[in-house]
Amino acid sequence: MKNLTLYNAAKACGGRLYSYGAEPGQEVAGVALDSRQMKEGYLFIAARGERVDGHDFIPEVFQKGAAGVICERLPEQSGKPCILVEDSFQALKDIAEFYRQQLTLRIIGITGSAGKTSTKEAIASVLATNYQVLKTEGNFNNEVGLPLTILRIRDHHQAAVVEMGISDFGEMHRLSKIARPDICVLTNIGQCHLERLLSREGILRAKTEIFDFMQEDGLVCLNGDDDLLATVTEVRGRKPITFGLSASNQVYADTVENRGLFGSRARVHVGSREFTADIPLPGEHMVYNALAAACVGSLMEIGEEDMAKGIAHIQPVGGRSHVIQMGNRVIIDDCYNANPVSMCAALDLLATALTRKVAVLGDMFELGEKESRMHEKVGSYALDGRVDVLICIGRLSEAMYEAAHKKAEEKGETAENIYYFGDKKEFLDKRDRILQAGDTILVKASHGMAFEEIVKALAE
Repeated sequence: MKNLTLYNAAKACGGRLYSYGAEPGQEVAGVALDSRQMKEGYLFIAARGERVDGHDFIPEVFQKGAAGVICERLPEQSGKPCILVEDSFQALKDIAEFYRQQLTLRIIGITGSAGKTSTKEAIASVLATNYQVLKTEGNFNNEVGLPLTILRIRDHHQAAVVEMGISDFGEMHRLSKIARPDICVLTNIGQCHLERLLSREGILRAKTEIFDFMQEDGLVCLNGDDDLLATVTEVRGRKPITFGLSASNQVYADTVENRGLFGSRARVHVGSREFTADIPLPGEHMVYNALAAACVGSLMEIGEEDMAKGIAHIQPVGGRSHVIQMGNRVIIDDCYNANPVSMCAALDLLATALTRKVAVLGDMFELGEKESRMHEKVGSYALDGRVDVLICIGRLSEAMYEAAHKKAEEKGETAENIYYFGDKKEFLDKRDRILQAGDTILVKASHGMAFEEIVKALAE
């Protein structure tokens, strides 16, 4: 790893190096927070988590050939290189920040209320047609995951696409300081993490902290169709490049052909250039993700043919609008996370199905004092011709159920296909009485509801 030696690591994080005769100027081969991922020559971050203490695994990582460890207390009689720090997690961030500044590749940072992961996949797919690309894996998008992602970058990588997620003010400022993005991509400003951010305007302020440590010649791509992002008209003296479905954007799509659960086709305009894009994943939001990818691709000097090829090869991510054909049923696995914007987008996707439409929806977390009202809005939205059967699960989703029930009464419709269950088990015990052969079933809730268990049960 370029210039990442024990000496420089200690200097970067303000730690005290106990080298015990080891060569402090030797570059480490990698960095790991999990002892199971240790390899010879790696630097191990011994941190105390909620369930385990990394210090307990120091003897094990040295047996695996660790070059050294970052620790908050020195191990007994190890005789191996250690860097003593006050806070191992802070040391991880400091070391990642140092390492980032040794790198010359371009980093694309992605944030927004919804669609970050799918947009990351779309951008990485387009860039991979011309570059060696590293991207965020899984949900490594916070103050632990982002530095670990940065520390995975190696000399052969030519671009990195990193997802940056937050839930409070100041977090994006710290993430930006680590990533120092060359290109910032903002997907949308929705209603999420309102417990701390309070309003969409607060979310905009928190998300745009990504500009705080953007490179001096950095560029900004944002969704020009989003009413709040559209107010960002200048960043460091430069106008952002906008994407969207409106022709007022520099990158836009028209003649969009909706293919339902099998994606869409659109004509993409990038300035004076244009190409036809086959977008393999369903939903209008995936058109926006493809446009974001085209926006970044154009900045990275990728031609129209390769942009089209990259978009056509976008892969679904588990738990995010992943369409699964299971026998005579179709399951839309969108259970990774949820907020009011993404929930309504998922219901719009379900509405394109040609068979009976079933929505299995659960609680949305971190919505603050307006949580009941927002669950009510989703319940009412679902009943506007988007579902045939609505199943609400969880304490907060009772408000969703009641709003849907009320909506059915107002429309003079029967409410016999609207159900409420207190938990997943209660629903799964009765699923065979509700579900039918040929159903298209959407499964969506906040990650903490663990609705992947429902997807697994339905797939079986």
